[in-house]
Amino acid sequence: MATVTTTAPDTRTFAGTAWSWITTVDHKRIAVLYLVTALGFFALGGIEALLMRLQLARPDTDLVSAERFTELFTMHGTTMVFLALMPLSAAFFNLLVPLMIGARDVAFPRLNALSYWIYLFGGIFMNISFLAGGAPNAGWFGYAPLTATQFEATHAIDFWALGLQILGVSSILASINFIVTIINMRAPGMTLNRMPMFVWMSLITAFLIIFAFPAITIGLVLLLFDRYLSTSFFLPAGGGDPVLWQHLFWVFGHPEVYILILPAMGIVSDILPTAARKPLFGYPVVAYSGAAIALVGFGVWTHHMFTVGLGPIADTAFAISTMAIAVPTGVKIFNWMATLYGGSISIKTPLLFAVGMVAMFIIGGLSGVMLGSPPIDAQVQDTYFVVAHLHYVLFGGTVLGLFGGIYYWFPKFTGRLMHEGWGKVHWALMLIGFNLTFLPQHLLGIDGMPRRVHTYPADQGFELWNLLSTIGSFAIAASLLIFAVNALVSIRRGQPSGNDPWDGGTLEWTIPSPPPVYNFAQIPVVDGRYPAWDAKRGGGHTGAVAAATAHGDEDEDEPDIHMPNPSYWPIVLAAGMVIMACGLIFHQVFILLGAVLFGVSLLGWIEEPAA
Repeated sequence: MATVTTTAPDTRTFAGTAWSWITTVDHKRIAVLYLVTALGFFALGGIEALLMRLQLARPDTDLVSAERFTELFTMHGTTMVFLALMPLSAAFFNLLVPLMIGARDVAFPRLNALSYWIYLFGGIFMNISFLAGGAPNAGWFGYAPLTATQFEATHAIDFWALGLQILGVSSILASINFIVTIINMRAPGMTLNRMPMFVWMSLITAFLIIFAFPAITIGLVLLLFDRYLSTSFFLPAGGGDPVLWQHLFWVFGHPEVYILILPAMGIVSDILPTAARKPLFGYPVVAYSGAAIALVGFGVWTHHMFTVGLGPIADTAFAISTMAIAVPTGVKIFNWMATLYGGSISIKTPLLFAVGMVAMFIIGGLSGVMLGSPPIDAQVQDTYFVVAHLHYVLFGGTVLGLFGGIYYWFPKFTGRLMHEGWGKVHWALMLIGFNLTFLPQHLLGIDGMPRRVHTYPADQGFELWNLLSTIGSFAIAASLLIFAVNALVSIRRGQPSGNDPWDGGTLEWTIPSPPPVYNFAQIPVVDGRYPAWDAKRGGGHTGAVAAATAHGDEDEDEPDIHMPNPSYWPIVLAAGMVIMACGLIFHQVFILLGAVLFGVSLLGWIEEPAA
């Protein structure tokens, strides 16, 4: 293992005034902004979940009203998917992609900042609905005709539809940025087949976003037409079809599942080789199976619609495609297991989260295969069985994988290790709480408890499983509090980590911790898939990598490397966009104000030198 230095970490990368953070275009700082904001929304979504679980802990409870419960489950799903998990993945993209490919920043630094500010303001816009007459209340899937003005005359659905459009702009801009960065800015010698697996999954995820989001964009535009212009795209009374909305939503919604899970798969694919001290088993197969998942993921959307009456031919076709997508997923799992087999395994917190992710994702995948059978799906559709499946995939898969990534790369960006003992307590309590929360929900679903109901009578046999599920949810909350305290204390007083505490093999472990603003004093030359291991063990092209490693270890002058200039225009442009959206809800004057702000910021952006 690499020698760990005991000198205090250099924190200059993340120091500075509030204004320097507002105007920053440094990918690492933007990543920190994404991370902190996404964790804040994750906490908000968790509070919404706890309120729902308290309401359901016992039968005939009246802690929250039926209307408020509907708002809670709508905003819980929307917050977790669009405001927490996707931005957490974006934080990792920003932190790691430039460092892993040997670049000094992303291709378009100001566009990167714009993506963050649009996301932040879009999230705030959607949540101020709680204070403006009512939050979105048609479910995170927004099924028609629940979104029609005759069923929801307030602006709740407008907040949801406009907020998702704003967040979609952020996601698409970020995806374009990372596609260009990965394709054009890799270090010399880093071919596609030498990229770290996380970079592979980032690239695939970015393409998924580019191709999936237009479907929901179109659907939301038509939805807003129905609400503002009295059209009838989704309203049967005017000749429309509510099932059309389901098609448009799930053409986006099922690839969205892989948008959430593929980054976690990339994280696990980089943690396991380091923990096992051996290369990833079957690297090409793992990479191409990720691409296969993305491709086949566009052909399985109607397995969410087996009960709407599409007919036996359509149901059969999509049942087959659902079974087929299990193959590349299973390939990844077998390759991860083979990576650990025979390795010199170091059992640290990142590995525990990675292994936990694999185990929980297997359970979620097995229940997913069950739901891929139309007869079984017809029995458990819209029950808590589906809730359990979704959370085993997105919490057991995505959340555990992302937390493994936080523990793994925390020392790279703070220069300090998180406390190992408390990290393992966090892992154990989260895993126990997670299974206690969602495993009983399979039984609730089989027993027939419908989801999205705010209470239930005492004679249905649901009491025990709901009580256990509520207890488990508070165990998850306790584990997150442990994580928060551990992270905050470790940032200040954690053990100095040195540049490479895990003996990692990818490029980010060859530079100082925290990384300097310019990342690499000298752009490295790559001869293999694990250039840091090559440099430390004497194989491959070690010169540039060694130079990058050495720089910053000694007290020497900073190299004269010109980086992109800070800019406040991204935040102004994002504010103009959201103010225009406010005009569609509050008063038309906001449309004019936002348009002026938007136009002025565009002119300022064009005139301002980027570097």
